[in-house]
Amino acid sequence: MWLLALNQQTILILLLRYSVASILNDVVEVNTIPTTPLSSSNLQTTEASYVGTPVAVPVHMPPAATGRAKSSLPVLGRATQDNGVTWTTAIFLAIFHVGAIASLFFFSWSALAVFAVTYILAINVGIGMCYHRLLTHRGYKVPKLLEYCMAICATTALEGGPMFWVATHRVHHQYSDHVGDPHTPTEGTWWAHAGWILKGKALHTETAMLARYAPDLAKNRFYVLLSKYHWIPLTLEGLILLALGGWQWVLWGVFLRVTIGLHATWLVNSATHLWGSRRFQTRDDSRNSWWVALLTGGEGWHNNHHAHPVSARHGLTWYEFDPNYYGIWLLKKLGLARQIKVAQFDPNDPRPAGVQSA
Repeated sequence: MWLLALNQQTILILLLRYSVASILNDVVEVNTIPTTPLSSSNLQTTEASYVGTPVAVPVHMPPAATGRAKSSLPVLGRATQDNGVTWTTAIFLAIFHVGAIASLFFFSWSALAVFAVTYILAINVGIGMCYHRLLTHRGYKVPKLLEYCMAICATTALEGGPMFWVATHRVHHQYSDHVGDPHTPTEGTWWAHAGWILKGKALHTETAMLARYAPDLAKNRFYVLLSKYHWIPLTLEGLILLALGGWQWVLWGVFLRVTIGLHATWLVNSATHLWGSRRFQTRDDSRNSWWVALLTGGEGWHNNHHAHPVSARHGLTWYEFDPNYYGIWLLKKLGLARQIKVAQFDPNDPRPAGVQSA
């Protein structure tokens, strides 16, 4: 019996280790991320226009990323990223989808509870509150230890390490729905949803771009190491679930939860640039989508976000459900969050941040 349990753990370790690496297309390339943080000697403080146009967040970045010097960075988009199917990524994504379907035949209330808890930690606390609103846009501040714990939660979503996620999203804001956007529906709905993950190598091997679009993380040893070993937290989570609840908990807490979480995040890239309302006249096609907001904890209020990217609050009216902001608000009440930025606008004349009224 103990040999069987050992074999199950070995299988889970191997599956999670190589699926995490392969899905993120870095089985080999993961070692290209520098293991030491960048020094501040070659960085300068400037307005980081890539964080969100037209709002800028003060952050350290190299001159090439400011547009004042000619950049040798590659132009992202389907024309440069669509290099044929990455079969290791496709195969392991297929395995996760099969596991997600299989989980439906092993339902229990405890498994459902595991799904809910792990989903909230990974998608709401990790991706929405940490990777997106905290690390990418610096919409608020928390103690470093809490920030690091939230970032670890984000890695269990299987969406990559912090440097990759933040850099990709900042590139998206700089070129949103224009040439250079890594995932815009103007180049195809499926491309924006999952095609850009299944084809090409995106930013995983572009260490210069990672460093330039996430220089604040590149000079932090913790984030450099977490970006390299981001597969470890999910693997440990899977082993804990296997020990406590068997494969039923693994199917619900890892395979089903990761699969639904991936599609929920991908819908922000695809659906919220296609369907929904537009409160603000931004230079992109961003939309507010209530149903994507329900799936992601408020990330679906995407037009609001693109108009006011630094705002930690995305739901700008009482009826725009925004659980991720409620979590930030709760942290403030507990004395753990400060300097929370909230968008200010005239409801009778809504304009993007930085755009003056006529």
